Amino acid sequence: MKNLLKLAALAAVITGFASCSNDEEDNITNIKGTQAALDQACADWKTARADWENSEAFLFGAADVYSIDPHTDTWPVAANDLAQVLRDENAMGNLDNFIKIANSGILGYHGLEYVLFREGQPRKIDQITNLEYKYICAVAKDLYNATATLEAAWDSKESNAERKQIAKEYVATHLAIDDKGNQEGTLAGFQNFGKAFKTPGTGDWATALEATLEIISGCQDIIAEVGDSKIGLPYTGQDANYIESPYAYNSITDFYDNIISCKNALYGQMGATTPNNKSLIYFCQNAGNATLANQANVVVSKLEIALAKIKGMKAPFALYYTDASCKEAIDALGELDDALGALSGTLSGYAGNATVEAQCQVINENYVDNVVLATYRTLADNAQKLYQSIVNIKN
Repeated sequence: MKNLLKLAALAAVITGFASCSNDEEDNITNIKGTQAALDQACADWKTARADWENSEAFLFGAADVYSIDPHTDTWPVAANDLAQVLRDENAMGNLDNFIKIANSGILGYHGLEYVLFREGQPRKIDQITNLEYKYICAVAKDLYNATATLEAAWDSKESNAERKQIAKEYVATHLAIDDKGNQEGTLAGFQNFGKAFKTPGTGDWATALEATLEIISGCQDIIAEVGDSKIGLPYTGQDANYIESPYAYNSITDFYDNIISCKNALYGQMGATTPNNKSLIYFCQNAGNATLANQANVVVSKLEIALAKIKGMKAPFALYYTDASCKEAIDALGELDDALGALSGTLSGYAGNATVEAQCQVINENYVDNVVLATYRTLADNAQKLYQSIVNIKN
């Protein structure tokens, strides 16, 4: 969900703001710092951004239940609202709490991008104001807390006590967001989605096969979003403003990383180049079922074609979103979606089969640990680095 939300009321913001800068002057004068520090923050934004896009094949679970996806990745940026906030000293008098209730169109990756980049390049350090600096410090801190929540919520062993505590505080203080982009009250309490995915019947997944089919469904969701919306809406002229990461000129990289998230999910390993022996694709290729094997091989072929077509799009997308290469990518993504749909349909026919259930259990446990948790842990680590590099712009 990438809906722009209505700007939340600025009143009734809780006291207790602590700036990430030692300079408490709320003014719009330019900050003093080094261009190298700003350039590093931009580089770290791109790294953390890639990690997030690599997670979009599994936006179910915590990212959905805790509204983390819309809170951190709503786009296009609500540029007019953000520009107003960045000039409003009163609005930013208590940023840490304001950000928990603010319009998500001014937050997260794209709120940071708006301040850090112009036309694909880092802004000049003398263009960044004190208010902008304070704002991006608070947004980056909130972004780290959101990613730490994702890690903790998928860590079946709950091995990081610090990030679990961050997660508990995050879900207690942030607001839920409905499918139409409206804020609708408090979030559900902390729960462990990693344990639930591994243990059929204890959470959202009644059987191991049902959880395995969610792996495919998660891939199909992002494939459709990339093809129909991220590329399709600008390309067809339905919405020329619906361009992701337009200030950093990072759109095509975003699209590519989204499909890499599918490759990782299907191949059973973060950074996978071939399916590992506990992956969904490996099982289908080696289960002794000709239909499953053929369908899995088609998925592998269509996946590589889709990645190649996205990589071959004319860049930057923000300038060339009507190029013919966009249609080639859209078509390739549609074929990949169809291939996954066929595979899912065949697997669904094995509901209740004890042998398939046992193999799905292996697939799911590997998926939680080596795909979802591994991705979220890397994401949280690099979001923490991004926060520190943004603090360092001025200090």
